[in-house]
Amino acid sequence: MNIATPVTIYRKDYVAPGFWVDTVEMGFDLHPQRTHVATRITMRRNHDSAEKDLVLFGEDIKLLQLRMNGVNLKKSAYSLNKERLVISNAPDQVTLEIETAIAADKNTTMSGLYVSNGNFFTQCEAEGFRKITYFPDRPDVMASYTVMLRGDKKLYPVLLSNGNLIEQGDLDDGRHYAKWEDPFKKPSYLFALVAGKLVCQEEKYKLKSGRQVLLQVWVEEGNLDKTQHAMDSLKNSIRWDEERFGLELDLDRFMIVATSDFNMGAMENKGLNIFNTKYVLANSRVATDTDYAGIESVVGHEYFHNWTGNRVTCRDWFQLSLKEGLTVFRDQEFSGDLVGNETGRAVKRIEDVRVLRQLQFPEDAGPMAHPVRPDSFVEINNFYTVTVYEKGSEVVRMYYTLLGHEGFRKGMDLYFQRHDGHAVTCDDFRTAMADANGRDLKQFERWYSQAGTPHVKAHASYDANAKTYTLNLSQSCPKTAGQAKKLPFHIPVAVGLIDAEGNDIPLQLQGESAIATTKILELKEAQQSFVFINIDREVTPSILRNFSAPVILEYDYSDEQLAHLLAHDSDPFCRWEAGQRLAMRRSLNLVSAVQKGEALSLDDLFIQALRKTLNDQHLDPAFRELVLTLPSEVMIAEEMAIADPHSIHTARQFVRTTLAQHLKADLLQAYQDNLTPGKYSPDAQSAGKRALKNCALAYLVEWPDAATYALAHTQYQEAENMTDRIAALSAMLHCSSALDKAHSKTRKQVLAHFYKEFESEALVIDKWFTLQATAPTTDVEQVRALMQHKAFSMSNPNRARSLIFAFCNANPARFHAADGSGYALWSECVIALNKLNPQVAARLSRSMDRWTKYPKANQALMKAALQKVAATKKLSKDVLEVVTKALAA
Repeated sequence: MNIATPVTIYRKDYVAPGFWVDTVEMGFDLHPQRTHVATRITMRRNHDSAEKDLVLFGEDIKLLQLRMNGVNLKKSAYSLNKERLVISNAPDQVTLEIETAIAADKNTTMSGLYVSNGNFFTQCEAEGFRKITYFPDRPDVMASYTVMLRGDKKLYPVLLSNGNLIEQGDLDDGRHYAKWEDPFKKPSYLFALVAGKLVCQEEKYKLKSGRQVLLQVWVEEGNLDKTQHAMDSLKNSIRWDEERFGLELDLDRFMIVATSDFNMGAMENKGLNIFNTKYVLANSRVATDTDYAGIESVVGHEYFHNWTGNRVTCRDWFQLSLKEGLTVFRDQEFSGDLVGNETGRAVKRIEDVRVLRQLQFPEDAGPMAHPVRPDSFVEINNFYTVTVYEKGSEVVRMYYTLLGHEGFRKGMDLYFQRHDGHAVTCDDFRTAMADANGRDLKQFERWYSQAGTPHVKAHASYDANAKTYTLNLSQSCPKTAGQAKKLPFHIPVAVGLIDAEGNDIPLQLQGESAIATTKILELKEAQQSFVFINIDREVTPSILRNFSAPVILEYDYSDEQLAHLLAHDSDPFCRWEAGQRLAMRRSLNLVSAVQKGEALSLDDLFIQALRKTLNDQHLDPAFRELVLTLPSEVMIAEEMAIADPHSIHTARQFVRTTLAQHLKADLLQAYQDNLTPGKYSPDAQSAGKRALKNCALAYLVEWPDAATYALAHTQYQEAENMTDRIAALSAMLHCSSALDKAHSKTRKQVLAHFYKEFESEALVIDKWFTLQATAPTTDVEQVRALMQHKAFSMSNPNRARSLIFAFCNANPARFHAADGSGYALWSECVIALNKLNPQVAARLSRSMDRWTKYPKANQALMKAALQKVAATKKLSKDVLEVVTKALAA
């Protein structure tokens, strides 16, 4: 087998650009088959650069004309290949005039300029701008832009670009124009253009300074009734950034545009954010509580990028987490603050940690493991990862934990003071945090440069005579690709001690005078001991409060200690974590029992611990739902040296069924207590009650009883919001009894009804596909059948994700079929998507990068599927990088 060797780009090879760009003027004559782009760029030599040639990047575009300082350049004056245009011996001051042509309607990659449902959109991050014109397309080249858009007025009545609208009018032949100016320098990846038939909701908004701005949410006709939540989220984001960080919107208007064809969730283009419809459109009929929360978070995230990403951007793509990790932290804090109470913040924190553990920890343990600031890549699109985003946000949160609220704000203020308008590095951010607080954070740099998830081992000893409690901590980090030896990290470990009555006791470290109920211990060595004094009674340690660092904690808790923490810990994260540890311990034991053919059982301590939590009316319903939600099959697999998806599924379903049997009366009571009659509201309190009610319903249908199945069916029929409707349908499809034939007719009727009811709502039909893709009854042949459904399209990323990705990533017992049929489907879909959209194909490729974690028989079949993809002709470097690293594992 002949596999091409991908070209690797290294961070150490960074060279500053040979030329800086001051201004960019662009004119677009929009036509789907042939858009004409005229660009004028003023440039000046960077005498500090080792790069002497003038280098421009371009892909999949036709060069029509090239002029330098008013003179047409002959082909002998420059070199041109598929990726770049190089002019040697250019003068120090250059004005380039470039004309290019683009076939936007043929662009299925959705990178650069493309057409979706008759409308024009752009996606330029990371390197899409080079599919529009030849340009030094790199994030450290920042310039001011003026853009003229021209197009048919009937076909494209709306013409949008970055910044402020400074002129518009009609042209001959039924065309019109709009001229936009962005007064702030930006890199080319933040350029945006939208043209088409769109309508908008708009509001005037008064900033804290008194200045009024125009806010707009643009959508296709028929979706205007689904924009209010996005608009409210935008206003809340603006207000929060003013109050929390003193950062004001700097443009006269801010626009959000929604499209159903989009590779990402959203894009923060300066003043013109382009969003996947999934993160804009919502009303109670079509959107769930989760959708509402997702819209709030993503709208906040993209708006916050206006400062952390746009005003201060990254020097090179290796520094991607500089903007993404920081902005994820900001959007998490925003969502937590918006809830307005500590319990709500804690629920949000637990949800974020759950995502990190389910997605990022496995990435850290696999062949695509990389530091938060990668050292190399083949295709930058492959590094928009949970490591860069979610782990990156945890790194930022550790600054917050170490420096405190005021200290972190001081660091942010200094960061903007020093670097506004510049392209900088992760080290620049760290230095600002250190300098603003007079702290030595040199060792903290290892969080950026070392891959892998650190393990923190803890053991404790209590000396009753001396009244001291000693906590011994040690750290290690497994080797990852290219990094065998890891140096100690700087790890903040938040600790509390709880007595037999469940009370936090005051803590004082030996040699310190400060007393608190939670102490931040700074673990910086391979091993350290921390001694607490004046401890006059036996205690249980509460370690890693609020998940103070993205590590795996190893502490030999007894079941009784965990039950005690679950019942009493004042830190909601550690309280939830105690329940998860109890559940994981039993899940792993049950998996082993399944594999050995032994009888399965669940102990009373665990059952009663969950019963007590379920019935504790002092606890927020949203928190109780989190405790009642068992570790996922994916997370159980991560705890095993060799993952056995079928045994894991059997064991987990046994736990669910057993809990349903023992807690039936309690679950029914919780269901009744958490009904939310009246008009739907997505507020945190109502959403929490629905979450617990629907969690109870999902357990109840595990008990094979016609009455409980009827309860789910009735909820589906009577639901007045999508949250309750989809939860009822999910319960009917995903319960253990779904494997029986008793209710198959009802399930088919409900699925058919759901499709007919929402056939015109694309985002809801995505849910319909996902529910079926993840059901335990769904095998490969049923997925293939769904791929033939009239509503399925491989070319739409949302639809591909809703069915194929969902089956491969969220239905492990069926995907890992013993005959390898799941792997065959995967390879066919990756190859098909590679031709259409390499970015989406590469994402699907990641479903198999942990192939060495499965039994030998599965490994052989998975390896063959990976080799089949790797040997494909014209394989994109996006996919090639993933499968090459996977096969090398």
